[in-house]
Amino acid sequence: MRRAQRGMTSYQDRRALVIGGLGFIGTGVVDRLRDLRAQVTVVTRSVGAHRDAVSALSAAGVRVIEADLRDAAAIGAAVRDQQVVFNLAAQSGAVQSMEDPWTDLDINCRGNLVLLEALRERVPEARLVFVSSRLVYGSGGAGAVGEERVPDPLCIHAVHKAAVEQYLRVYGRVYGLAFAVARLTNPYGPGQPPGRTAYGVVNRLIHLALAGEVLRIYGDGGQRRDYIYIDDAVEAVLCVGEAAAKEGPVFNVGSGIGTPLVDMARAITAMAGSGRVELVDWPPLARKIETGDFVANIDRLQRELGWRPRVPLADGLRRTVAYYRAHVA
Repeated sequence: MRRAQRGMTSYQDRRALVIGGLGFIGTGVVDRLRDLRAQVTVVTRSVGAHRDAVSALSAAGVRVIEADLRDAAAIGAAVRDQQVVFNLAAQSGAVQSMEDPWTDLDINCRGNLVLLEALRERVPEARLVFVSSRLVYGSGGAGAVGEERVPDPLCIHAVHKAAVEQYLRVYGRVYGLAFAVARLTNPYGPGQPPGRTAYGVVNRLIHLALAGEVLRIYGDGGQRRDYIYIDDAVEAVLCVGEAAAKEGPVFNVGSGIGTPLVDMARAITAMAGSGRVELVDWPPLARKIETGDFVANIDRLQRELGWRPRVPLADGLRRTVAYYRAHVA
């Protein structure tokens, strides 16, 4: 654990830029960096959608910049003098990427190239943390999936995530950019607004259950997924940031435990005391890009960075249900 503790203290007084810092994971990263006394700047695509959060951050001394990741001038200005950059901005959604591949390409690929060029030109010594996805692996199959598995993406979104990882490798090899990649599984927990849970299955199901609605699960619901509580995910991302190097280490970020989707959904309805689970047929497109079982092998993250998940799924679900029961009308 010594390395993880040393890494956490090293953020003190560091200039840290969090792109996508008002999103679900980004908010957690910003809050944790503030706890660690970093000098935090946030880039968000829309200030108007987060006015209360922006006001609170500004009052706490956090600078908030409204900019699109594809805006070279704005991103160039934002990265100036930064020491570590966390990129959590992305166009999300596997099915959505198949229906609109051009937007996914524009935001996830061109946007990241804009950022990489800005870093190369303005702050080549900065460290970059890219939050990728377990979707780059494609089908999980039997057993836990390690970082050595060759990516085999099944949807456009995953193809673009994998492409960005390769962009990073080129910039590391050619320009000496120090970077690290966090391949995230399925994060959940307090803090995600009800209207923004389309790509977070656990939180979405919790909102449905608390509203007394039907939780529709595709197929037999037996597909195992790796769910990670938001606090654990945030701590892992910060640890990964300390490992950034021009060789670009990659770390799986998950719980290392697989849970059938239908079991998780039934646990939610039991805790909520409302809602019901219904098994439905797969939509044709979703079925074609379904990855099946996926459990992350997190040995590397634990061994090299001293991190480990602390919140079991049952505890995390209870906390999340309690939070949304108290905060969502």
